[in-house]
Parts: sequence; structure tokens; C-alpha cells
Amino acid sequence: MDTLVLLTLTGLGLGALYFLIASGLALIFGLMDVLNFAHGAFLTVSVYTAWRTAETVGGMPGLLLAAVVGTLTGLLLAAVVELVLIRRLYGRVKEQILVTVGLSLAVPALVQTVWGADARPFPVPDALAGTVGVLGARVPVNRFLLVAVALLVLAGIRLFLSRTRYGLIVRAGVEDRAMVTALGIDVTRAFTLVFALGGALAGLAGVLGGLYFGSLSPHQGTSLLVFAFVVVIIGGLVSITSVALSALTVGLVQQYANYYAGGYGDLAVVVLLAAVVLSRPAAGTGSPLTRLRHALTAPRTRSAGGTA
Repeated sequence: MDTLVLLTLTGLGLGALYFLIASGLALIFGLMDVLNFAHGAFLTVSVYTAWRTAETVGGMPGLLLAAVVGTLTGLLLAAVVELVLIRRLYGRVKEQILVTVGLSLAVPALVQTVWGADARPFPVPDALAGTVGVLGARVPVNRFLLVAVALLVLAGIRLFLSRTRYGLIVRAGVEDRAMVTALGIDVTRAFTLVFALGGALAGLAGVLGGLYFGSLSPHQGTSLLVFAFVVVIIGGLVSITSVALSALTVGLVQQYANYYAGGYGDLAVVVLLAAVVLSRPAAGTGSPLTRLRHALTAPRTRSAGGTA
């Protein structure tokens, strides 16, 4: 029982981390139709700036300041990338992919050149380094912190999209940008805001990822980005809540499979992704089960030779 509790709460913490990364991806891709492969690079740069800040200040104040610095780093880096590169490429999907993939390769290489390729320990305050007892299991405290932050981010994104002026402008601009621009509304500024918000979420996720794993490396953002894409694909772009549920599912499946299936957590996530994608109906068709039922119950036709 204690093992199951530990795996479940750890999986929830990992799912919360995946959601923090995937939420920025979902915002940028869902609202702006930009497939941002540089999202992991934003995370990498942010976690290194947060690490330097936390080491310099130390303790809980250092971690809080590191969270602010990491979030602002991701925000500023994303804003610069959008202003300098992405703004010129709206509607040009291939060019967007090439530019963001190039950034995802160049930025970690630059970080590796500056700070080296070896993983470094992330400074964790004593208040978050311990464990707490839950139904006989000793669960790390930082797992609960990740879940709490993910819930706050989920509520904040929902409010931003439904209650704020810029959220409504972006949603309308995606549907009909020309009409919104004709009304005198600057959609471009709203797009920059959303892109910067996605970068800020990547920066915050980088700091919390350092807490979760207890270390950081130049390619940590790239590896986490893979699972974030899986979360977005499984959850779809219908709502940010579906992305959150998808992230929790992926985190739990990975943790359970790592323990009960001999370390095949990553493979289990890939199998889950394949099962979800293959079970989705194609445009204009029903689900695979519906098509199979129709094929079995359809009336047989006779050929010209009289055989069925």
C-alpha cells in the first residue's frame, strides 16, 4: 500500500511538471498555430539562470528569487524570439519549424559551452528537501509543491483566456485575424504576449524541474519537451483542462510502468500515445470500433457470378 501511495503521489508531481511545460506549448500552438520546438531551449536557459541565483543567495529566499529570475528569463527570451524571428513567419509553418528546431539545437550547445556538459546539483532548501508521511509512505515535499503550482497555473490560464481582454483578442484573432485587425485591435501585440507567457511557463517549469530531479543539465529541456509534446497530442487542443488531465495520466503511467514493468516507463508512454492516436476518428469517419461494427453488420452484396 505504501509503495502504491508513493508511486501515485510521485506520478502526480511528475504529471504536474509535464503540465507546466505542456501548458506553454498548448497556448502557443493552440492559439497562435506555431509549433515551437525551441520551448525546451527556453526551459534550459531559465533553469541555469535560476541555478546561479539559488546558489548565490541560498536557502528558501534563494529559491523564491530563482523562481522569479527563471520565469522572467523564459519570458524575455520568448519575447525576443517572437519579435525577431517568429513574427516574420506567421502562416509559414515549414520556416517556423526550421527556425525553432535550429534554436533547440543551438541554445543547449551554447549552454554546454558556457557551463559544461556535466549535470550539476540544484540547490534545494531544507524545507523542501525532506519527506512527509502519507498512508505509511514517505513522500518528498516538493511533489506537493509541484501539484499546487500546477493547479494555480491551470486556474490562471483559464481566467486569462476567458476573462481578460487579451485572451479574448487572441482567440478572436486566431479565428479571423483580418476582421479583428479591421476593428482597430493590435493582434500582433497580443500574440507577442501569449508567446512570452508560454516562455514564462517554460522558465517556471525549469525551476520546478530542478527541484523535482535535484539536478540540471544542458539537454534537460530537450528531453522534457518530448514528453510535453506527448501530453499535448494526447490531451488535444480542445481545452487547457484536457491538457492537464493528459499530463497527469502520462506521469502516472510512466511511474507505474517504471516500477511494475521493470523500468519501461518511457515505452509505456509511447504505447499510450499510439493507442490514443489510433483510436481517434479521422475527419469525417467514426472511431475504429464504430467502423468495425459497421463492417460486421453491413449487408453482404452478391457478385455477378452469384457468390457472396
